Amino acid sequence: MKAFGFAALLAGVSVFALSPAMADGLKVSAIAQGAAKEDGKAVESVLAPEFSQAVVAAGAMKLENPSAVNVAFGYAGDGPFVSAAGDTQTKDHMVEASKTEPDKNTYLVLTDAKGPDANYNYGTHFVFQGHEAGAMKDGKPQGYITRVNLDADEAHRVTLMADTDTSGNPLVFIDGSTYNPFAQRLLFTGEEGDEGGVWQATTSFPSKVDDLRGVIGIGSYEGIQADKDGNLWIVEDAGGKAGDVNKHAKQPNSFVYRFVPTDKTDLLKGGKLEALQVMAADGQPIVFHDGKADDDILSGGMAEMYSYGKVLKTRWVLVHDTAKDGTAAFEANKLAKAVMATPLKRPENGVFRPGTNFAEFYFTQTGDTNAETEAKAEHGGFGGIFKISQASPSDAEGTMSLVYRGDVNHTGLDNIQFASAIDLLIVEDAGDKLHGQRKMLDSGFVLDLTKDYSAGGEPARFLAEGRDPSATIDSALSAAKDSGFQNSGDNEITGIHVSDGDASVEGLLGNKVPNLADKNWRMFYTQQHGDNRLFEVKYNTTM
Repeated sequence: MKAFGFAALLAGVSVFALSPAMADGLKVSAIAQGAAKEDGKAVESVLAPEFSQAVVAAGAMKLENPSAVNVAFGYAGDGPFVSAAGDTQTKDHMVEASKTEPDKNTYLVLTDAKGPDANYNYGTHFVFQGHEAGAMKDGKPQGYITRVNLDADEAHRVTLMADTDTSGNPLVFIDGSTYNPFAQRLLFTGEEGDEGGVWQATTSFPSKVDDLRGVIGIGSYEGIQADKDGNLWIVEDAGGKAGDVNKHAKQPNSFVYRFVPTDKTDLLKGGKLEALQVMAADGQPIVFHDGKADDDILSGGMAEMYSYGKVLKTRWVLVHDTAKDGTAAFEANKLAKAVMATPLKRPENGVFRPGTNFAEFYFTQTGDTNAETEAKAEHGGFGGIFKISQASPSDAEGTMSLVYRGDVNHTGLDNIQFASAIDLLIVEDAGDKLHGQRKMLDSGFVLDLTKDYSAGGEPARFLAEGRDPSATIDSALSAAKDSGFQNSGDNEITGIHVSDGDASVEGLLGNKVPNLADKNWRMFYTQQHGDNRLFEVKYNTTM
């Protein structure tokens, strides 16, 4: 898909069919195993027969309004889209343009949308995303926000919405996104350490982007969702240090946050940032120990957290209050440790379970993405799925419990999204190293919440992600000694998203129960790296 005609892209739509109502959730004929990883070999992705998909945007598709740095949906302008035979990468010469990795998708139905072409009708159906990687300039990332115009022709298909904030500063690389209907703004997160944080953006063109790091803090933020009270729940993906003894495991170093705004319609007015504290069975909080990575990796608290049947008490502890602490940017991770919040194994994304009145929040922990982790499954080496339960999303206390514990064949758990009241879609980002260790690429799973996984059993695999030729070539380029090649060599599943596009408060994710049998509910995911393709997926139980 380095280049393609728009008519060919749309041809895949004809395989889509409507489905009957899903009274008992999704019905999935599970795929037995993931796609094998073999050096030098591309492999096609496989979907369970109840699903079909079509490309709605791909990396080589040019932006209708390119900048000097960002020129296409999945490519920056710092090199050619295809590496020339025999070309050699150097510090000053790119053999291939940097892949920009469009990430978390947010689907909205909007009226009166405008774009660079004042005479064009852009339609009403749109998918927004930030880009997780791309070009660097003067040592700084050149991130950007795009809008895929689902009703538009190829020339108007992808719009560059913004690449700077309202102060003229370049955007960082962006990971998470969602829509906040209370403030009528898109929210984007940057998992960029001391450059990371949260930004809000208008849906109008060109998008006005506000930097919220003085309000919500600096952090490796990724997943972000609003609850019915207008609070923002944010999960942080900050990698920890390897142990001195447990060299293949990482110290828990990330937190789950809740931002309580002073005015939910205007986040710039400030508010309180809180972090989740989890109590072990003895009533003491599970906390970070500076300089003691090995102690935390194999702590009793981590073992309790990753034990089925354990229901651990939680409470929110105050990290920062703009009314008292001001609006200068602050390091959320550092302050969370100081107030004894509980560190976790790289949470990635979280969602509210529909039908619970926002009383249940599910989130992933990625784990160590290393088959040799000494933490093993029992101490979170392979991550898992967790549930935070509260009577109300604004309550000060609640509980946390394990829903599903990962293993080497179900790990790197990243984006999640509900597809019904009981079906939780989960996709992997296991990483190139673990792909090679287990000889298997990433998969997408359906976790049935009516099932008890403590006695065994696996979530149903609905997607065995392959590796496209472009990513296969990138793998070979990056394997060359001292190549300095910047692009990843395996495809990753990301941005899994199910929504009816309702931009009102009633359409807040977690409010309505999704129904993929209804044509108004749409499902998307991105196949990152390689060709950087955005897919729309349809569900059809008549197959």
